[in-house]
Amino acid sequence: MIRNARLDALASELASALGESGSSLSCAESCTGGLAAAAITDIPGASGFFLGGLVAYSNAAKERLLAVPAATIDAHGAVSAETAIAMAGGAASAFGSDYAFSITGIAGPGGGSSDKPVGTVWFGFRSPGSTVSASAFFTGDRQAVRDAAAEFALDRMAAIVRAAIAGSSI
Repeated sequence: MIRNARLDALASELASALGESGSSLSCAESCTGGLAAAAITDIPGASGFFLGGLVAYSNAAKERLLAVPAATIDAHGAVSAETAIAMAGGAASAFGSDYAFSITGIAGPGGGSSDKPVGTVWFGFRSPGSTVSASAFFTGDRQAVRDAAAEFALDRMAAIVRAAIAGSSI
């Protein structure tokens, strides 16, 4: 597999922010299949801040491993703000981390709908005292969507940690 230099750089930036703050991180990934966690763990010394990540690809795994309520998935879908927030909270709880992020989306080529076309991705970001969601739409093939989603998550998580260091909220 060809390495993604941007993903590596974003993982390093996040590692630097977490190191500066002395905080820990975990994640829950679905459509990215562990790409973000792999970029983080490629960094020597990542075990000093990264507690772990879960690839919860199926709805049943989201429910069982991350404590996402079945009612949330039934009402909003696996690709939604509500599910992304629950996934981030589940990761933080499962690993006992200060920060957590989640990624859930439709990487394609199939699986999209008129409401949620291929390329739709939702993210959850948990920091001490707050959890927020964000969505993005990415174009390209399956790998392009997955790469862009992992990059977005690491970039946004680094910004959230940096804001916390500066005394701002997310």
